[in-house]
Amino acid sequence: MNWLKPSWQSVLAILFCLIAFALGAMSKPEAAAMAEPTATIAYPYMGTKGLILGLLLIAALVSTIRIAPLVEAIVLFIGAHIAAWLLIKGIGGFEGTALAPYFLALAAAWLLAWRCVALLSSLRPAMSGAKTGLRLIIPAIFGAWILIIWEAVTRGAGIPFILLPPPSAIGARIANSLPILGSDVRQTIFKAVLIGYVVGNLAGFVVAILADRVPFLRRGLLPIGNMVSALPIIGVAPIMVMWFGFDWPSKAAVVIIMTFFPMLVNTVAGLAASGHMERDLMRTYASAYWPTLLKLRLPAAMPFIFNALKINSTLALIGAIVAEFFGTPVVGMGFRISTEVGRMNIDMVWAEIAVAALAGSVFYGVVALIERAVTFWHPSVRGG
Repeated sequence: MNWLKPSWQSVLAILFCLIAFALGAMSKPEAAAMAEPTATIAYPYMGTKGLILGLLLIAALVSTIRIAPLVEAIVLFIGAHIAAWLLIKGIGGFEGTALAPYFLALAAAWLLAWRCVALLSSLRPAMSGAKTGLRLIIPAIFGAWILIIWEAVTRGAGIPFILLPPPSAIGARIANSLPILGSDVRQTIFKAVLIGYVVGNLAGFVVAILADRVPFLRRGLLPIGNMVSALPIIGVAPIMVMWFGFDWPSKAAVVIIMTFFPMLVNTVAGLAASGHMERDLMRTYASAYWPTLLKLRLPAAMPFIFNALKINSTLALIGAIVAEFFGTPVVGMGFRISTEVGRMNIDMVWAEIAVAALAGSVFYGVVALIERAVTFWHPSVRGG
């Protein structure tokens, strides 16, 4: 039996498929058609039910055989994704009629996709291109299955659109609302977020250098910084709107407040991260404060500074969107969310959320790439 190596995912997937076969109908119309053979009843999966469960069973059985991990991953990928596509396509027009075999088949496909990701994660390719490809493929499969399960469950269980629209409806709304989404992105991200992010981080960095140079500033600013960083956005945003008006400057002011103190605290901690031996060596060279700062302490503080930049990349977007709830021109992501919720256009709300999440991820990714280029010498980057 050395040619067998069953995983728990494949065994459980086989069990789910066999139970689905035994239970019979995958939807209520199919159950009605089986109860009344003479009646003409349209039901989903009329020609694809056996194909779906057969694909899942074949992929799961192949996964129990000792074959190359890459070949096994490819078989699992094909079987799981074709079966999931057929499941979602078949339930279209019959939303809310799915029975237990439908969800068992969905669970089996998810288990096979899980096994596929686990196999891909265990691969250690020698070529750098293959490593980069795996780093992209694995999270892509993981993210795709969040959307697949979301789509399949909302359609199969008939979850009301007002509570949770399926991803396909959100995608259609995004495609049909590109001009509106584009104007909201320009107002919120390219004005309020970027300007506030740059000013807040730069101000926090400069004040951290001053606090490092002047001890009484360090002792006085950091406790105040901890207090100010605990201020709620919903309390600060209306005040900023009163001070700076309804346009983007008030939102940028909120972003500055939110990003200033994380940068200040992280930079101060990073400037203290250089070792005593390195500092003593600089003193033996008669190095003054500024050469020591530029050549030793700032490079050592770079991981801390980029940590603040990554944290602030998400805080800035959250702060700007929340600030727009309290007064803004008739444009902006926060304005659109608050307005469309009142109109019950939930798909538009989710479209704005999806665009905001995508923008935040891209923003974070750009900062992370810059960090890898700047701190290439750091052990965390060399090891990754």
